[in-house]
Amino acid sequence: MKNLFVKILFLVFISQFVYGQISPGDLSNAHKDLEGMSNCTKCHALGEKVENNKCLDCHKEIKATLIAASGFHGSADVKNKECIECHSDHFGRNFKMIKFDKDKFNHSKTKFELTGKHKVIKCEECHTSKFIKVEKLKEKSNTFLGLETNCESCHADFHQGTLSSKICSDCHNTEKWRPAPKFSHDKSKFKLLGSHKKVDCEKCHIKGMKKGKEFQKFTGLKFKQCLDCHKDIHKGKFGTNCEECHSVESFKNVKNIKSFDHSKTNFKLVGRHQNVTCNKCHTKGITLKLKYQRCSDCHSDFHKGEFKKKNKTDDCSVCHNENGFTPSLFTIANHEKAEFKLTGSHFAVPCNACHFVDEKWKFKFQAINCELCHTNIHKTSLNYTNGIIKNCESCHTTEKWNEIKFEHNKTKFALIGRHNNVLCSKCHFKDEKLKHQFVTVSTNCESCHTDKHAGQFIPKYQNDCSTCHSPESWKIENFDHSKTRFVLDGAHQKVKCAQCHKPIEKEGNKLIQYKFEDISCKSCHT
Repeated sequence: MKNLFVKILFLVFISQFVYGQISPGDLSNAHKDLEGMSNCTKCHALGEKVENNKCLDCHKEIKATLIAASGFHGSADVKNKECIECHSDHFGRNFKMIKFDKDKFNHSKTKFELTGKHKVIKCEECHTSKFIKVEKLKEKSNTFLGLETNCESCHADFHQGTLSSKICSDCHNTEKWRPAPKFSHDKSKFKLLGSHKKVDCEKCHIKGMKKGKEFQKFTGLKFKQCLDCHKDIHKGKFGTNCEECHSVESFKNVKNIKSFDHSKTNFKLVGRHQNVTCNKCHTKGITLKLKYQRCSDCHSDFHKGEFKKKNKTDDCSVCHNENGFTPSLFTIANHEKAEFKLTGSHFAVPCNACHFVDEKWKFKFQAINCELCHTNIHKTSLNYTNGIIKNCESCHTTEKWNEIKFEHNKTKFALIGRHNNVLCSKCHFKDEKLKHQFVTVSTNCESCHTDKHAGQFIPKYQNDCSTCHSPESWKIENFDHSKTRFVLDGAHQKVKCAQCHKPIEKEGNKLIQYKFEDISCKSCHT
């Protein structure tokens, strides 16, 4: 037994000595479990160098990239190399077998060239376990293996599987993710034409939330007719085919405008409106919504606020219609409701005689007295303060101007007797110019009648004709001879007046003598 033990110790010593003579040095930490002569053939062929297939028997993840011709090891520059050219060993435990400089590494050899924003991100932002699909590789630290080249292996699918294409690069590139620079709407079922080209994507492709994540809808949108996106401001009055009037260039540029049926709108064209050109009303474009409830929405107020009541103006349709502003629809029946009602001859007066003043129309007046239209020919010849004459209507009516209804008996000169039959003008027209005189007319008889007595009764009676005469008759009826110098008595009472009072001629005037200088008997009796 003792000899056997000695032999074993000798063999161990000899093997270590022989291995020390054969091995070029210690293996790195990664291969330290392969130390010893019994493990040499795991990497080396007997009498040969290290074989690639032996490396790949252990490094199966590298073998997979070579088979798939993917990644750095599957590139044309690398796949035909011997592993030992880059990854030598036996240089000690702390020897780094991977000679990798991040700053100088040519990423294009991985068949995933870094372009755009991929150039500026740090390696570890992509080469991290959360993006590795193979579980065994996830366990390794600082590995650059296990990543896929498709976008969704690192980036979340913003579209959540709603697009028919799964290849992000069909629409996006690494320079700019949104808006999708490679996407062409011309290749879609809805080509962008006219003003649609200027619309922000989000106007049609609305952003929202789906499954708790931000989402923007690009598929499943309705677009066969305009109303799928646009609100029908006409509320169905013109049907659903917007293209009959509009184009994608602009909704404001309406086509076939001459054949447009305005009766389908809320404002039917009637009367003179049918002859008005569109741009007269639609000054800022055909599609701009207009006010039309009141005429004043388009037409200026010709009357300049005359009919404004409590900050509200009567609508023109009270007097006018679309067939023309003239003639007015304001009838006599309407005038009856006004403050000034038409009566008598006013019915025959044309409107402009009263309402066209100083070359302009006027309908509202501060006062409605006669003098507003008629000249006061009496001026100061009437007394308006005595309570008898208040206004023109005190004497006149609208039936006929020269038919006077004045009550003369209320004046200081009541009309009695034959004065009732005398024309007004006989007393009140005093000159050739036919100027009226009223308050200035004297009530004395001689102011109208000629003194046929040639002043015989002046100054005693002051021409008071009523001493002898009355308005009933010009004949002497009231004279009292007893009040004269010659009282009638005896036979004188039966003598006729003409026997004593005979015609004479004085200063070329023929007259009856009533005044005598001599009243003695001998002046009459011989």
